[in-house]
Amino acid sequence: MAEGRPAGRAAERSGIVTLVGRPNVGKSTLLNTILGQKVSITSPVAQTTRNQVRGVLTRPDVQVVFVDTPGIHKPRSLLGARLNDTAEDALAAAVDLAVLVLDATQPLGKGDRFVAALVPSEGFCVVNKVDLAGRRATLEQLQAAAALGFSEYFPVSARTGEGVGGLVEAVASRLPEGPRLYPEDMVTDVPEAHWVSELVREQLLAVTREEVPHSIACRVTEWEWPRVRCEILVERDSQKPIVIGRGGSVLKEVGSRVRSQLPPGAYLELFVKVDPGWQSRPKALERLGY
Repeated sequence: MAEGRPAGRAAERSGIVTLVGRPNVGKSTLLNTILGQKVSITSPVAQTTRNQVRGVLTRPDVQVVFVDTPGIHKPRSLLGARLNDTAEDALAAAVDLAVLVLDATQPLGKGDRFVAALVPSEGFCVVNKVDLAGRRATLEQLQAAAALGFSEYFPVSARTGEGVGGLVEAVASRLPEGPRLYPEDMVTDVPEAHWVSELVREQLLAVTREEVPHSIACRVTEWEWPRVRCEILVERDSQKPIVIGRGGSVLKEVGSRVRSQLPPGAYLELFVKVDPGWQSRPKALERLGY
């Protein structure tokens, strides 16, 4: 028995687990389901996740720090290239386990194999969206994924929670003994201001749908709680009226949706600014934290 450990108590484990995959495979939804609360925004639009997001699951004998990453894709802008770098950096860091997430509703393609090649063979492979794919398609995806040579495979539905509990138990069993990395009551390391800007972007993606998703960036420019000022950047003058909406209808709807997820009394001000070509300008990306 280790010195200082009470008799009968299990060894405490802790570690960092990185979730990687192509865009829209459901990494963020999986993280939110594992934690039982929303720490990463979700959307059917590619490139929704633009930063590493850490979610902390703490139990009496284990603490798992999950790292959500941007979907790895063929970049068409400097922003896209930096998002790929962000995801690959998360794999290159000192992580205890890497988890490749695949979409059961989509055939295994070159993009999946490219990402799989970045993941150590001792990593896990998760086949997500089994609720949408059905049993036959899920089995076919698992058979195709078996050729990738990972140590364990898990069919799950991040949306319904099916199979997620077994995945978490397997992840926890792989972690080394060690002390907790974060305070017990900490669920994410995302700063409040950044979280609000992400909520605004999430709801803009939901309301504007496919019209300007990649051209939108958000940042909080003033924080004097309960007053928060958030700036919405677009790349072209023609995109500004889409984001504002007729009579400000889009901004009003977005503001209402975001406030419903904030503490009571929050006063959110939304402003739209045109910043030409921000996705391809290094200084603009650095200012936005990309």
